[in-house]
Amino acid sequence: MDTTLQDPLVGQVLDGRYRVDARIAVGGMATVYRALDTRLDRILALKVMHPALAADGSFVERFIREAKSVARLAHPNVVQVFDQGTDGSYVYLAMEYIAGCTLRDVLRERGALPPRAALDILEPVLAALGAAHRAGFVHRDMKPENVLIGDDGRVKVADFGLVRSVDTVTSTTGAVLGTVAYLAPEQIENGTADPRVDVYACGVVLYEMLTGQKPHDGDSPAVVLYKHLHEDVPPPSATVSGLPYALDGLVAAATARTPAVRPQDAVALLAQVRESRAGLTDDQLDAVPPQALSAEHDIAEDRTSVIPRSLTVPRLLPVNEDDDLGAGDNRTTRFESPGVPPRRRSVRPGRGLITLVVAVLVVFGVGAGVWYINSGQFTKVPPLLAKTEAQARERLKEAGLDVKGVEHAYSDTVRRGTVISTDPRAGARIRNNDSVTLTISDGPETVKVPDLAGRGLADAKALLKKGGLEPGMVTRAFSDSVPKDAVIGTEPAAGTERHAGSAIALTVSKGSPIDVPDVTGEDLDSARQELEDAGLKVEISTEQVNSEFDKGQVARQTPAGDSQAAEGDTVRLTLSKGPEMVEVPDVVGASVGDATKLLEASGFKVSEDRGLLGLFGDTVKKQSVTPGETAPKGSTITITIR
Repeated sequence: MDTTLQDPLVGQVLDGRYRVDARIAVGGMATVYRALDTRLDRILALKVMHPALAADGSFVERFIREAKSVARLAHPNVVQVFDQGTDGSYVYLAMEYIAGCTLRDVLRERGALPPRAALDILEPVLAALGAAHRAGFVHRDMKPENVLIGDDGRVKVADFGLVRSVDTVTSTTGAVLGTVAYLAPEQIENGTADPRVDVYACGVVLYEMLTGQKPHDGDSPAVVLYKHLHEDVPPPSATVSGLPYALDGLVAAATARTPAVRPQDAVALLAQVRESRAGLTDDQLDAVPPQALSAEHDIAEDRTSVIPRSLTVPRLLPVNEDDDLGAGDNRTTRFESPGVPPRRRSVRPGRGLITLVVAVLVVFGVGAGVWYINSGQFTKVPPLLAKTEAQARERLKEAGLDVKGVEHAYSDTVRRGTVISTDPRAGARIRNNDSVTLTISDGPETVKVPDLAGRGLADAKALLKKGGLEPGMVTRAFSDSVPKDAVIGTEPAAGTERHAGSAIALTVSKGSPIDVPDVTGEDLDSARQELEDAGLKVEISTEQVNSEFDKGQVARQTPAGDSQAAEGDTVRLTLSKGPEMVEVPDVVGASVGDATKLLEASGFKVSEDRGLLGLFGDTVKKQSVTPGETAPKGSTITITIR
């Protein structure tokens, strides 16, 4: 049964723009739908928070944080966020739609993967996380479900819903976020997280790809958590015999229980992965583990394929058994004469053998020519990623290729001085003796935060973008020295080096503070004049309230009197409808305690008059307002005690 038919959102249009077509997946925090952006006419994924959670401010804040965090990560291996908004009780993210499957689907179908396929998946995952780590964010929920593999083979990291700034406190007040099987020990012990928790999770994912199973298992989550804290992740070769020790080393480094022993972030782990991979042979990379569920699939033909594919091997056509010599068109010729039975012309054995040899040579000659035209004059560009320029040149030379030119580009994930990419790309078909252009990494692009003090906000934002940085959060503060709406300072401070694209927080002046006069109880005209004389604007609320003040006087003001505001700020005044009149209850003859409770419950204040005779009395003999009459709510009723 198609459960999407029962989903009330399917067929609806959110925010007047996003038509929900089908439900893709349901999680503990949100549901993901395939939708159409009717404004831009494109398919996208719509992540909608469960309405029950939308009432919780902390969940909404985390949900919106995902949008802001991922939107800053313009990386080809990160699922992009296009938009964020609300429609009634629905809070949503509009995201890039990836047609394909998750790594969990691949593991469920294939079991253990060959090392090449596992590393082909791990490297783009680390590149995506590396960009996040260098931008100051931690994913905190890495697992196969959050690794998407597109139909075109692209690998992307999804669900940055738990992402948080590296510099912020990450304690979760007892609630450990993330999936149990991939949690680092420090997440379990104290709930804190830095980039090394993502490194740990990636080590667990690599183990699972190589072996087809999780390193720690148990009857309950508590057992798994205990093992993360007290047991090392075993080497994958203990499960998959013959697995190279270099892969054991990668898993051990990434899943060290002591955070300081692990690579400091995904960029460092990526460098180790590439170094280890360079030392493995093709046979080691393409070895199909016994735990693979599809061992019959051959992966040798397409080494760049993320998921192994079956080979289609051309069959040799059988020789035509009707041919006398089995040599194709080299048949004997039949002659017929009237009245003479047909007979076969004799062929001398020596001549026939020569004819056969010539035919074979012609076939081989034609085949060689076809091979040369189609393949013989071509080769493939060798993989050069992460090699130095000298190593790349030598490898190209060995392949019979030249270096056409060298270009440079910044990279957050590829080490300075090593190859980022080639043109044509690795594995591309290229003529022998042709040339390849190398692009060499200059390392992360860093820029200095400009001095923006005293500049207007719009001007400051433009200068940040011009310098390769992004305007971040804007906060406002009073300043006696910086004019209103001008920048007081930045965080980080001017002159600090940051990666290009980093967000810079701005503090903008609200001007010199003004003490707001208290005008409650004043007539409107005098209150307005007093506030305007102080440099403030006045706004009158359409609402009027009962108060202790006379009708037409100011009942309350926002901001309150004696607080501070900036010049030109607006003070909102609410006028009084006069006091609310309430009938006074009869408390004569009641005890002091009962009388006080009754009067206060009616909205009055109580004053006691005991005199000399009532010092030790407890009975109300008289009240200041006659019972049954009305008095302003909040006014004081005096009771006389005798």
